[in-house]
Order: sequence, then C-alpha cells, then structure tokens
Amino acid sequence: MSTKDYIEKDYYKVLGVPKDATDAEIKKAYRKLARENHPDANTGNAKAEERFKEISEANDILGDPKKRKEYDEARSLFGNGGFRPGPGGGGSGGNFNFDLGDLFGGGAPGGGQGQGGFGGGLGDVFGGLFNRGGAGAGTRTQPRRGQDIESEVTLSFTEAVDGATVPLRMSSQAPCKACSGTGDKNGTPRVCPTCVGTGQVSRGGGGGFSLTDPCVDCKGRGLIAEDPCDVCKGSGRAKSSRTMQVRIPSGVSDGQRIRLRGKGSPGERGGPAGDLYVVVHVGKHPVFGRKGDNLTVTVPVTLTEAALGGEIRVPTLGGPPVTLKLPPGTPAGRTMRARGKGAVRKDGTRGDLLVTVDVAVPQHLSSEAREALEAYRKATADEDPRAELFKAAKGA
Repeated sequence: MSTKDYIEKDYYKVLGVPKDATDAEIKKAYRKLARENHPDANTGNAKAEERFKEISEANDILGDPKKRKEYDEARSLFGNGGFRPGPGGGGSGGNFNFDLGDLFGGGAPGGGQGQGGFGGGLGDVFGGLFNRGGAGAGTRTQPRRGQDIESEVTLSFTEAVDGATVPLRMSSQAPCKACSGTGDKNGTPRVCPTCVGTGQVSRGGGGGFSLTDPCVDCKGRGLIAEDPCDVCKGSGRAKSSRTMQVRIPSGVSDGQRIRLRGKGSPGERGGPAGDLYVVVHVGKHPVFGRKGDNLTVTVPVTLTEAALGGEIRVPTLGGPPVTLKLPPGTPAGRTMRARGKGAVRKDGTRGDLLVTVDVAVPQHLSSEAREALEAYRKATADEDPRAELFKAAKGA
C-alpha cells in the first residue's frame, strides 16, 4: 500500500464505527464483519474475499492502540489539507507545494536525516504500521489448495470392462463446521504477525537467493486463533466423511490409479480443492480373462469337431453368443479371433475376443463309441504322430 492510500483510506468507515469508538466496539464490529465475509463461508465469492481483506487490514490498524494512534496522527497531519504532495508548481487553497519525501529524510545529504528526523522516508515510517517491512507488501491471507486424497475401489470384471459409477465413502480434512473454518470460537482469527497473513516466511539461502517455508507459528494458514476452537484446536480443519458417486471409466485394469481433479479435500480461503486418486482392484471372472483391450476365453471342442471341422458357438461378455467356423484338423491350443467383442477402448471402440480351442478327451465311452474309435485306430495304424519328433531329436 502506498503512503497516499494509507492516509486517505478510512478504516473507521470500513468497520462501520465512529472515530471515537472504543476498543471493544472496534473488536465487536470486526468480528461481525469478518464472520459474514470470511472466504470459507463465501466460497468463490471474490467480492466477499476482497471485503474480508479490507476488514482484516482495518482491524490490524485500529485494533492495535499504538498503530491506531499513529494512523490518527498521520490522517490529522496530512489527510485534511495540512500538507499535500505537489507536482512542483505553486500551491493553492492552503496546500504547501513540496514532496513529502523531502520532509521525512529525503533532503539531507550523505544519507543523513532530514528535517523531521526520519532517515528512512515515509516507507519506513508507515511500513512499520503494517508490520510489512516496506510499503510494497500486503497483509493478505493467501488461498490454500486442499489436500489430495487416495482411496480404493473393487470392481467386478464386467464393471471394469464396461465402466461403472460406484459410491465411494471418503474421510478427509474439510473446513471445521463448529467455527466455520476460521479456527476461532468467535469466528474472528487475527492475521499472523510472523508471516503477515501469507502463510510463508523467507530465509536466506546464500548467494543472494531466498527460500520460502511454511510459517511455523500459524502452520501455513496465515491466521491465528485468539480463542482456539475446541473441535479443530485452532487449525480450522476437521475430519469429515462424505459419500461421492465416482465414475470409473471403461477399460480400467487391476491396480490402475485414476486421478479425479478437484474431488479431494476442499481448499481454504477460496483455494481450489485437491485431487482424488482411486486405486482400482478388479475381480476375476469364471469364464473370461483379459489381455489389454482384448478379452480371452477357452472353448472346449470334441475330437470329431477338431478333426472334421464345423461351426461352434462361443459366449461373449454381456452379449449374445457368436458363431465361429472351426477348420478341419484344428489342433488343441489354436486361437481364433472374434472381432469387436472385447473390452471398450478409450476412443469408444472395442478390442477383440480371443478364442482358444481346447480339445476335450471323453472320459467315458459307450460301447458304440469305443467300437468306432477302435475302427479309427486300425484305419490310421500306419500314421505315427511322433515320427517328426524323434527325427528332430535325432538331428539335433
């Protein structure tokens, strides 16, 4: 804040109190206005947030007897026409034409003090009123982002393939309901004098650099509760449980971690919410498996179907069966493909269903079936399916 703004701003008007108000009246007015305009009670309301900053600034001056006295004296001296800075020409209307910097130490040579005995100029005089270390900084509490939350959810195989909306109960830190997130029983915390409401402090890092750390006095909040809330112990945050309907996209895999932006803990003082990370666990299916975007299934076929070929019906996940043509002489373990019957991809298309043939050997034979197989064995006695195997072994 500039010196001109400081002098001309009417903090009594900001708080709605007369200039002869008592300390108790000022405190009461501040608490009422701060409670009404606190950012945690007006999420997303930029006007209320700016109003809260003005109220806090006014209370920072008028709530401190020493600062209030200096403020009243400065306004009495400069704010009512006694002295006003001029551009260098002649004054009029009772205004003296000189720069305030000349009065407070700008005119003494060699860095000495000027007429008024203030060697550092107005920035040093009025900067101390705000505990800012200079005229450029501001006592503004910064928005604070909410924490990220991690949770887990278990889906059935079908839900993971097609996607699902599931209820998710979460516990996280949220603004304390007992004190409306202020941390103070009366809802009127004061600005932290250490970090001046920023929630951060700087320290020298060597080589002309400075490092920023969270303020240890206010724990990064920028505010300190004069009368800490019994529920949150002055932190302004309390444990909260809520149930949220979360949409899990189609095609998720077991162990996948999904990020949902803005679904984590609420922020403070108008800050954005954190993110929600959901770790997905997928159950097994008694029939189908999965390889990426493709589903897998093993289908048993008879000896005659494998030898003579034919058509076989294959189940699909959540849809009608499909019919595949089995070529004659199909060996066990061969994989065929049913296109478009797999898992849903990110672009909305589907993968394939990979069908693996398993030749089923009958465990019980009727007399007719046994006779037929005996006849088949005699008819194929000259064929040795292991001949090539021995030949390859001998050659190796």
